[in-house]
Amino acid sequence: MNAVAQLSAGLAALILIAVFPTEAFLIDRPWVQKFLGIEPHGLRNVHLWAFCIGARNALVGVGALVGLWMVRYGNESTGTTVVVVSCLYMLLASLFMGMADLLGYWRPRGGSVRGTVASSVLPAIALIAIAV
Repeated sequence: MNAVAQLSAGLAALILIAVFPTEAFLIDRPWVQKFLGIEPHGLRNVHLWAFCIGARNALVGVGALVGLWMVRYGNESTGTTVVVVSCLYMLLASLFMGMADLLGYWRPRGGSVRGTVASSVLPAIALIAIAV
């Protein structure tokens, strides 16, 4: 696996792990709501889902880091497979976030564009770099 793929996958993983506490524990803070592009109305109704999504994102980030460790110190082909699966999850999850916005589930509508683009670029770069 080349350096571009490793760097992109590693950065994407670290970002997801770093964002986990905001989604899981700090979602009631106005600065977090602004950062995540969400409205505070009905927040109590979605806190459970935000916690679960944050945890899943952190877990896939850890998975990608484990895969990168395997590439470097273990079985490279197995590690590459773990990184590919992790990056596919990251990319598809971000695209589903954009789809939810298109379907009108995001409030305010259009609020996911920044997050969708930001969360899909690094995994997409990693996957392309692995494929070439």
